[in-house]
Amino acid sequence: MRIPQAPFPCRLHIDVMADNNHSHFQHLYFVLTGIPGLEQNVQFWIAFPLCAMYIVAILGNITLLHIIRIDHTLHEPMYLFLAMLAITDLVLSSSTQPKMLAIFWFHAHEIEYHACLIQVFFIHTFSSVESGVLMAMALDRYVAICFPLQHSSILTLSVVVKLGVVVLMRGLLWVSPFCFMVSRMPFCDSQVIPQSYCEHMAVLKLVCADTRVNRGYGLFVAFSVVGFDMTIITISYVMILRAVLRLPSGEASLKAFGTCASHICVILAFYIPALFTFLTHRFGHHVPQVVHIMVANLYVLVPPMLNPIIYGVRTKQIRGRVVHGCCGKDP
Repeated sequence: MRIPQAPFPCRLHIDVMADNNHSHFQHLYFVLTGIPGLEQNVQFWIAFPLCAMYIVAILGNITLLHIIRIDHTLHEPMYLFLAMLAITDLVLSSSTQPKMLAIFWFHAHEIEYHACLIQVFFIHTFSSVESGVLMAMALDRYVAICFPLQHSSILTLSVVVKLGVVVLMRGLLWVSPFCFMVSRMPFCDSQVIPQSYCEHMAVLKLVCADTRVNRGYGLFVAFSVVGFDMTIITISYVMILRAVLRLPSGEASLKAFGTCASHICVILAFYIPALFTFLTHRFGHHVPQVVHIMVANLYVLVPPMLNPIIYGVRTKQIRGRVVHGCCGKDP
């Protein structure tokens, strides 16, 4: 395998300015290698299924948003949270896939310094937002099953909007310091990032300075966001399970379980690759790099692709709208 080496004499530009005896990079390009360990021709063909998945993610989430927008019967908390999830998935997948496909197909390995930081910002911000939306959806299921008569009065439109704003602001405020701290640090001579997109820990490894504060803050954000959201999700589903098992009717229990099944699938599809990628960056030194990078690539693509499919199949109203739109008849 041939990995692009930095610097590229004609294409990698670094202007160094001395300022109080510190080196400052003005124009800096990083080099994304794609999937280290795989030949370029293999990466070329891998891009085709990745592109197909990206197209499915884009079309599926746009369709989901369109259906929720035009069908006023779907203007309920569950579907409003689903619309938030679709928007988040569109941003998360689109912040990585175009550049990734350009690397695999056109060998466009260079990424400008500020573009890299912007990618870091969008990936981590909207990963946090997605986690928060999944937590809000778990709360919605808990209220709908455990307090069905009070559901509409507890989760009003105002409450749903406020939850969405809080989740978004948490992502913005927690992740912004990543980019600010990294932007003020000096980088080493090597600009090679052995990944398909810019990620906080991968960029941090290129810094020629003490990064303990950055790493500590990264751990704090990861554990505070994921830890809090997973705790709320776990408690919600424990309470749901207790309520369902107390139902006298077996049919009612199955209906309640079916309502939550799609949400559980979405949660697993998001958190399993996310936790694997996060832990591998810090502790998985013996995990093959090609496995790590492939899972990292799928982490920003599989959930956005699966979410509209899962909810489209499991939700009768959405499935009916899709069938009616495609075939011109009711399901």
